[in-house]
Amino acid sequence: MAIEMAPAPHNDGDDAALRRRRAVRTALVVGAIAVAIYVAFIASGVIGR
Repeated sequence: MAIEMAPAPHNDGDDAALRRRRAVRTALVVGAIAVAIYVAFIASGVIGR
């Protein structure tokens, strides 16, 4: 009894470009969250006086 394996997915330029766009979008989202936390920390110090 032989087990057939599916062929490996092709890694062409489109796949790499898609992964790059997703990575950039993720980095921007994480960066925006970090900036928001930083601004909230600074604002809480200014408002909390």
